[in-house]
Amino acid sequence: METERLPLLINAAATLYMTGLIWFVQVVHYPLFGRVGEAGYRQYQVAHQNLTSLVVGPAMLAELVSAIWVVSAATKDPWRWVGLAAVAGLWASTALVQMPLHAALAGGFDGEAHARLVASNWVRTVLWTGRSGLVLWFIARAWQWR
Repeated sequence: METERLPLLINAAATLYMTGLIWFVQVVHYPLFGRVGEAGYRQYQVAHQNLTSLVVGPAMLAELVSAIWVVSAATKDPWRWVGLAAVAGLWASTALVQMPLHAALAGGFDGEAHARLVASNWVRTVLWTGRSGLVLWFIARAWQWR
């Protein structure tokens, strides 16, 4: 049980960080894209993508690596696999949906792409919120807090 605590803590830290961040992005940041204005929108979107990568990339990578580590510490626990599947879903949504929409917006503001970005981001918001509950439950079980 001791050997699984470090990956659980790393995984929980990354997941909880991303959950807080995604709620801010979903409720505040993405909706405000429509208020940037046409004149500087392209530059804004490119800067947004570059700066967001610095804030999101390391945490998502830490979450992925630690989720694999968490599964490897207890491969027979199906809930660990559910957590890893949720991480896979987050990466897939980011790569296949949100990143292409950001790329479309980098060409200039597009109301339809913006609306799809806000709507589709709920998938990540729900997945990260669910993962937060799951990793906290993993920690409670590892520390015998039942």
